[in-house]
Amino acid sequence: MFNMNMKYISRVAATAVAILLLTGCNIYKKFELPESTELDRQYVEARNAEIDSAALGNRPWQEVFTDPVLQQFITQALDNNVDLANAKLNVDIAHANMNGARMAYLPSLALSGQGGASSVSNQSLSGWNYTVPLTASWEIDIFGKTLNNKRKAEANYRQMQDYNQAVRSQIIGAVANCYYALSTLNSQLTLSRQTAEIWGENVETMRNYKLAGRTNEAAVVQSEANYYSILASINDLEIAIGQMNNTMSLLLNVAPQTWDIPESATLTMPSIYREGVEMRELAVRPDVRAAEEALAAAYYTTNSARAAFYPGISITANYGFTNLFGSFIKNPGDWFAQLAGSLVAPIFQRGQNIARLKASKAQQEQALNTFRHTLLSASAEVSNAMTACDRYTKKADYLALQVDDLSKAAYYTKELFASAGSTYLEVLTSQTSLLQAQMAQLECRLASAQAIIQLYQSLGGGR
Repeated sequence: MFNMNMKYISRVAATAVAILLLTGCNIYKKFELPESTELDRQYVEARNAEIDSAALGNRPWQEVFTDPVLQQFITQALDNNVDLANAKLNVDIAHANMNGARMAYLPSLALSGQGGASSVSNQSLSGWNYTVPLTASWEIDIFGKTLNNKRKAEANYRQMQDYNQAVRSQIIGAVANCYYALSTLNSQLTLSRQTAEIWGENVETMRNYKLAGRTNEAAVVQSEANYYSILASINDLEIAIGQMNNTMSLLLNVAPQTWDIPESATLTMPSIYREGVEMRELAVRPDVRAAEEALAAAYYTTNSARAAFYPGISITANYGFTNLFGSFIKNPGDWFAQLAGSLVAPIFQRGQNIARLKASKAQQEQALNTFRHTLLSASAEVSNAMTACDRYTKKADYLALQVDDLSKAAYYTKELFASAGSTYLEVLTSQTSLLQAQMAQLECRLASAQAIIQLYQSLGGGR
């Protein structure tokens, strides 16, 4: 009987292989990136090229953010941030699913004991029978169902790793942005308070000038309005500082508190900055690679949908101990062994399989579109960040010259007013212009730092 079963299984396997060869379907083929467009070809070439260790995105974040206080904040955020912790757990989940898909190649084993007895006309139980079998079942993966599920799980695992890196990069950038924003707000608050002190003195000066007959009530009222305006702006800055401190606390996953950040904190472009960015620098961005892995997973899903058209082949073996042989009960029992094979072909599910295959192909096309759009978006983000880095550097130079000139203008106008050579309106205008230029200078410093952070993050920095 064992030999007959083996011959039957061999015939089933040979028939399945013959069907597979006749179909000529590439359900065993591994995923390869398409090269139907110039963008695709450039990306494939970049993915196969050696990683440029000198590129900005490939440099450790400690070499980009050299401020020791900021480094402590980033380290704490990477250790404690909830979003990053959840991203790491998603990697663990995907890893467990991948291991489960790999284990599908192994046979399943089950131990299921059975026993029973019978009784007739209220007589005592008799004819005890029992079977204690160990059942092994193994599905032969001739048509790639298990293989494609395994490869899909591996692609999902790599995708979760890329998402984890994307979250890590975002956390680093968010902490750095918050750090320099707080530094700028603190600087603006200090500047506003100093200006408020000066404008408060101006109010007293205007009142004295009125008593001396050198000015009128309009100048006094105007000076007071100017003073109240700066006091109101101080409240706005204090609100913004409080909110930014809370944001930093959330990033570090601690209770809300005030963070001591120096007002002099600045970020300069690393010396490794270059004029252009090659495709191989974009090819290591985590979101681009995640989109690539999503495309690979969709490809294997389509292959699985194709494999559903083919029969499933299983081998089942039973081995155990029993006292039940046919219609006879033998005491004591004895060992038994059984081996069987089965082939299940989808006949009445063909409509569902066709629909599933069409849907999988459409989803694969969507994943390809998403991948290409992600790559183009990455290129645009890098270009924008590089332009901003360059323009804000030049803007800072112009603002420095403007602040210098307006400082002189405010001083000269105040001196002229003291000698009755100008009106208070001219003094007010010069002081207001100076404050606006100084605020703009601080905002430009922040924008420049944010552009550098954005460039580093858009290149996938923080790996």
